[in-house]
Parts: sequence; structure tokens; C-alpha cells
Amino acid sequence: MSIISIEELPGRLAGGRTLAGLDLGDKTIGVAVSDRGLSFAHPRPVILRKKFSIDAAQLLAQLEKDNVGAVVLGLPVNMDGSEGPRAQKSRAFARNMAPLSDLPFVLWDERLSTVAAERTLIEMDFSRRKRAGKIDSAAAAFILQGALDRLQSLHRAARD
Repeated sequence: MSIISIEELPGRLAGGRTLAGLDLGDKTIGVAVSDRGLSFAHPRPVILRKKFSIDAAQLLAQLEKDNVGAVVLGLPVNMDGSEGPRAQKSRAFARNMAPLSDLPFVLWDERLSTVAAERTLIEMDFSRRKRAGKIDSAAAAFILQGALDRLQSLHRAARD
């Protein structure tokens, strides 16, 4: 496993593989997975965090099931662009996954992804209780969709 830039991703993704997005929380890991065409992000059930080894095993099983070739990990950057303790936790998670998997990780600025996910769920008329169970996977889908949109933009620029 290595941490790569979004620009390096197309060369590292084997054909037919999907891309996963993760939103790390203290209690859950939000998960989303792309379609094979790398166009759309689809939320998956959250992983309830227990202990790193258990969380990692559960996550890797899900990623294998979804034929994931790379992971986009939300990096919670502060509004001023600096990195605080939450960003360091995300970086540590990626480092701790390195010995367990060969999947490349892309760190993706996730500023306001949870806010956007919450607004969408409110617009869809989800109750506060139902939103609580879906917010992390919805945020993971927003993170992943941002990366997928960037990949499409890179692809278009390469053709022009």
C-alpha cells in the first residue's frame, strides 16, 4: 500500500476495478464504492469501529467483495488549509493499513463533505435518527464522488 496523488490513480487502477471512498469517524467508518465505470459513488453500510485489527479486517473484506482497486480516504483539513488532530488520525489510519494491503490510498480534502451529506439527507426528508445511521456513508459517497469527478476531468484534459 502506498499513498498516491489523484493524478497517479488512473495508472494504478486495473481495468474493471472499482474505487472506494472512506470517511473516518471516531465511532464509524463510512464507506462508498464506485461503479466499474468510475462514474458514480454508491454508499455502503457503515463499519462500527471496535479495535483497529477488527475494523481493518472488516474493511478489507468489504473492499475485496466490491473488487476495489484503490481507496480515497477523506482528509479532514481545517477551513484555513491546515491539518489538525483529525487529519493526523486519517494519515495514521492509512499508514496502519499499509502492512495489511497493497491497495493504494489517495488522501482527499473532505472539507464540508459531512455538511453536504447532511443537507442532502435533510432534503430527502430523513428523520434525525435515520440521518445519524447514514451520514458517514453519505459523506464517504461525497468524498468519493469528488474524486471520481476529478478523475473524469483528468481524463477529458488528457484527450484534448
